[in-house]
Amino acid sequence: MSTKPMTKTQLVAAVADAMGGDKKTAAAALDAVAAVVSKEVAAGGAVTLPGLGKVACRARPERQVRNPATGETMTKAADKTVKFAIAKALKDIVNG
Repeated sequence: MSTKPMTKTQLVAAVADAMGGDKKTAAAALDAVAAVVSKEVAAGGAVTLPGLGKVACRARPERQVRNPATGETMTKAADKTVKFAIAKALKDIVNG
């Protein structure tokens, strides 16, 4: 087991191998999935990736935060954050 994350090149090669296809097709498929997920989540939606989990956009209200360098408390404007909830199937595989 490697401690380094799989690179995009390695992921494309693994997907191509799993599909029995070529790297160009696998790269296009990976890029298309990333683009669709990004567009949907940026619009405030959510996407379920079967067997992996759910990617969703959540709104965070205005809140008080502290600057760790100065200790100063300031108001941070409302913003959005992206959350990824791991699917039970993936948890079961990892812990199995």
